[in-house]
Amino acid sequence: MQTVSSVEALRSQIRQWRQAGFSIAFVPTMGNLHDGHIQLVTQAKQQADKVVVSIFVNPTQFGPNEDFASYPRTEQQDQQRLVACDTDLLFLPSVETLYPSSSQTQISVTGLSSLHCGAHRPGHFDGVALIVCKLLNIVQPDLLLLGEKDFQQLAVIRTMVADLNMPVSIQGVATVRESDGLAMSSRNGYLSEQQRQIAPQLYQALISAREAILAGNPNFQAISDQQIQDLQQAGFSVDYFNICRSNDLAPAGDDDQDLVILVAARLGKTRLIDNVYFVR
Repeated sequence: MQTVSSVEALRSQIRQWRQAGFSIAFVPTMGNLHDGHIQLVTQAKQQADKVVVSIFVNPTQFGPNEDFASYPRTEQQDQQRLVACDTDLLFLPSVETLYPSSSQTQISVTGLSSLHCGAHRPGHFDGVALIVCKLLNIVQPDLLLLGEKDFQQLAVIRTMVADLNMPVSIQGVATVRESDGLAMSSRNGYLSEQQRQIAPQLYQALISAREAILAGNPNFQAISDQQIQDLQQAGFSVDYFNICRSNDLAPAGDDDQDLVILVAARLGKTRLIDNVYFVR
């Protein structure tokens, strides 16, 4: 596996691969890799000749009181995992490389970015859109792979790519879970032992809500309210528990068939997100 930190070195290698006729898949990450990330790389290897992974803790998607400074950085272990799954190239840029002091451009996917997590983390998805746009311009892959655990993020990136006519296909990859159902996340490491025992109830709440809808319960608000109450009793502080149309993440109505239930909640200082997508 090659490891490069400069845009010039990355583009030089990409150019050589293009001249050789190779297809390129790209997996952007913030590091502290877990099996969910590795699943993205594994699927990328199956669909392209060459796989590029980036590790970059992006400052523009963190709010003033969020965990940018303390976000886990495990570059050595991450590199070992990427070598083990036969990654072709790791892009490991500095903040100064991707955000020169003269940077003035912002990207905002309006509307969609203000819903759900966006309502609780103002500016978060603007930062996500900006860094993904930068990385796509640098790598210029044929295929971008993103995890479905961050369902709203995936929707934001899909919209940005379509709106800007960017020549890349996007593939969402199913959420990878622990044996007890907890969605794998780099932030799970923040949980105390006791909180870790409680955390799977987030996924259980999603499954309960899905079952109620599939059983014919038409009162989505009552379903959400019940799950919020149950999660609060378990020790969560719930940001939202929303039943939405999957295509635009607007509130689901009686006639909508393709649904996604989105949830974000805190256990202590740890913020967890999850979702379930289904068709009724």
